[in-house]
Amino acid sequence: MKNNQIILLTIIVFLIVLFFILDVQHYMTLEYFQVQRSEIISFYDVHPWQTMLIFFAMYIIMTGLSLPGATLLTLIAGALFGLLVGTILVSFASSIGGTLAFLFSRYLFKDAIQKRFKQQLTPINRGIEKEGAFYLFTLRLVPIFPFFIINLAMALTPIKTWTFYWVSQIGMLLATIIYVNAGMQINNIESLGDILSQNLIFSLILIGIFPLIAKKVLNYIKASKKKDFFE
Repeated sequence: MKNNQIILLTIIVFLIVLFFILDVQHYMTLEYFQVQRSEIISFYDVHPWQTMLIFFAMYIIMTGLSLPGATLLTLIAGALFGLLVGTILVSFASSIGGTLAFLFSRYLFKDAIQKRFKQQLTPINRGIEKEGAFYLFTLRLVPIFPFFIINLAMALTPIKTWTFYWVSQIGMLLATIIYVNAGMQINNIESLGDILSQNLIFSLILIGIFPLIAKKVLNYIKASKKKDFFE
């Protein structure tokens, strides 16, 4: 491993360790947000652009370092910014952060892993070269694997960085909208009875049937022979 790679890896490891040492995950809970909700909303009302910038940067850092908390931040985006603004912020932040994780993994590990497992990875590389964008779109649309794993794994393939970015943004958009919409209902939860509100139940149903919706979309694309769009 080259000196620049060692330095970058050291910085990343340091930031991840610092995340757990400072117990940042303690603040990355729905319960903590509920307690601080009024103060956060008040700050947003007075400083809207600063709040959006802080949230945007935080989301990029969390996803770029593959730290836990992206789902919660997506829900908070809905509660704090609403559906339209929340979706825009999360869509771009998650795509940019995911691409950073992708680039980190590619720069640090691709050559070593490709060399070590060249024979095993050859058919995978050929498949990615042939239909990598559509394959990535499938992974993004149907949440079989956690997104951070996809970010790291795709970096070991020949897929281009720009392709990874724009396909990820399109593929994750539907899930982003659904989770941001679910987050909008957080503000309505004041008691146990509110958990059974119609809007919240509808949001939870959407999350549950999302994989089925995604599969229907994929089947439609295949049947319509629109796969060329991703090539």
